[in-house]
Amino acid sequence: MHQQLHPSNWKRARGYANGIAAKGTSIFLGGQIGWNAAQEFESDDFAAQVRQTLENIVTLLAEAGAGPEHLVRLTWYVTDKQEYLGALGQVGAAYRDVIGKHFPTMALVQVVALVEDRAKVEIEATAVLPE
Repeated sequence: MHQQLHPSNWKRARGYANGIAAKGTSIFLGGQIGWNAAQEFESDDFAAQVRQTLENIVTLLAEAGAGPEHLVRLTWYVTDKQEYLGALGQVGAAYRDVIGKHFPTMALVQVVALVEDRAKVEIEATAVLPE
């Protein structure tokens, strides 16, 4: 069971949690990018790469018997903050389609580049499968 950490006098976080306390088996996923199982990019569209990245995360979670509801942290690395902000509506729709209405703690960092030249986003994930 996860417990959201949110002081009563803080403004409500939108689209993420400020903190989560969890107990169980920890699952750590390395950075995932927007390519398919064959390690091929099907799109250079930012939101499409986000969707594929999130689908890759859900596929990996399933290998551990977990689902999106077990996520406690996502760290996003993007190559262009403005591209992220410009696609926020589509990114939000992709997130809700793949992850649902579960919002773990999140951080987003703009980086100069990612190892794969066509990658526009990379997301690290941590999940906790309850005991």
